[in-house]
Amino acid sequence: MPDITSDELKQRQQAGESLTIIDVREAWEHEEGRIPGAQNIPLNALPSRLDDLEDLKNQEIIVHCKGGGRATSAKAYLTQQGFANVRNLLGGFQGYSA
Repeated sequence: MPDITSDELKQRQQAGESLTIIDVREAWEHEEGRIPGAQNIPLNALPSRLDDLEDLKNQEIIVHCKGGGRATSAKAYLTQQGFANVRNLLGGFQGYSA
């Protein structure tokens, strides 16, 4: 699945789309600033939270971190676990909030 740009994400949010956005940064990072509607599941907690995400296996999931590295790992992990439509937010939170 191709990744998503900040501009595309913002346009979709402004259009009122219901999106699943997962922030894979640490909780303290999420508290310092967040993308509206994003739920925080730190990268190291993903394996223990897979059951919570099971219903989303065939839906679009947008993952993000600060700059893109952890989200790339999260996308790869979720894809290996059978999630079919995972997209990384290019530039991460830094790109979104710029």
